[in-house]
Amino acid sequence: MDNPLQLSLVNFKKDAYIIVEGKANADYFYIIRGGNVRISKEAEVVEEEEGNILKPGDFFGVVSTMSSHSHIETAQALTDVALIQVHRDQYGLLIEKNAPVAMKIIQGFSKKVRYLDEALTQLTFKNTAEADPSHLFGVAEYYARQNKFNQAYYAYYQYIKHCPVGPNVATSKDRMSKIKPYAKVAYLEVPENEFTRTYPKDTMIFSEGQPGNELYILQKGQVRISKIVDDKEVMLAILKPGDIFGEMALIENKPRTASADAYEDAVLLAVNRANFQRMVATQPQIIARLTTLLAERIWFLYKQLANTTLDNPVGRLYDVLHIQLEKNRVPMKAGSGYTFNFGPKDLINMVGFSSNEGNMHLKQMITNKIFKLVDNKFVVSDVVEIEKQAKYFRKMDKISASRAAGTKLT
Repeated sequence: MDNPLQLSLVNFKKDAYIIVEGKANADYFYIIRGGNVRISKEAEVVEEEEGNILKPGDFFGVVSTMSSHSHIETAQALTDVALIQVHRDQYGLLIEKNAPVAMKIIQGFSKKVRYLDEALTQLTFKNTAEADPSHLFGVAEYYARQNKFNQAYYAYYQYIKHCPVGPNVATSKDRMSKIKPYAKVAYLEVPENEFTRTYPKDTMIFSEGQPGNELYILQKGQVRISKIVDDKEVMLAILKPGDIFGEMALIENKPRTASADAYEDAVLLAVNRANFQRMVATQPQIIARLTTLLAERIWFLYKQLANTTLDNPVGRLYDVLHIQLEKNRVPMKAGSGYTFNFGPKDLINMVGFSSNEGNMHLKQMITNKIFKLVDNKFVVSDVVEIEKQAKYFRKMDKISASRAAGTKLT
């Protein structure tokens, strides 16, 4: 017998708080049936793309509920409101019974990820890379200068394919002929009817600026997501089996905003646009997983945006490490150690410091005896110390801000 979809209707009076930022146990999200709701954040770094006032048909609380993190926003009733309350465990059934709702959430999430990612890139790196096929030539040139010929060859090829009358086609062909003996690629073209694909280590899956019509489910190995900003490659994530990536190009039909390559030998399941539409209707568990991953990314982006508001550079370094601990759900136990999967250079890039500036602040941070470097990765002996330092610097910022505003901190 099928489990019934159990949704409840809840009502809130005008000015009532429905969810509160920072509160844990985000078990429910809400779909507005009647009335208006205002969304706000303690660190409102960028305005919500669609505005902060939600109306009937809009939803909120999904990011924290589906990512199983604390709330990243406060929702207050502007009028008397009627809401449909959905428990996290009911989301799969909601998809089965109402696929359009699931697609609206996924499309909204995908759009929000792109918007927040662009805002973060501009704030952190004071720059935005063009997300169009002409950018492929710049990507290829960067990799060629770094002697990363697998990536360079792939990006040159994609540039020629997507910009056949571009000003750098002749140069790209010349470069390809010179580096071909040293380049290894898995697929230059998407193979028809071959949806399980193997990528050897360091081969490209797709390049930023490249049009795309597939998302990928990582079956085996690891995949690195990165982008080039201000002539340096910034690592955004290392993906593990079960992760889904590349969905924004498929859902929004826009060029890739970042590159993906095999961090180690990787096996992927590719899902094209036609298969994705069928998947929404027939495989709700995959769609629930995609929603969860998008929610996780949005939560992470909001945390990174809040990091840009911190004044103290050392505080920003501690805060980034604390965000990583939260993201990976590391238990906060005194004396408990942890090994991060990145080292000093990646940490500096994550915060957006120049190499010289970053190294100066990093030296100050690692005077704390909890830090060691092992195989060029940060190892800390006490995760609670990271949390304590991050909260200290954020509190100092609040005190400074309240003094500047002439108010008392409560």
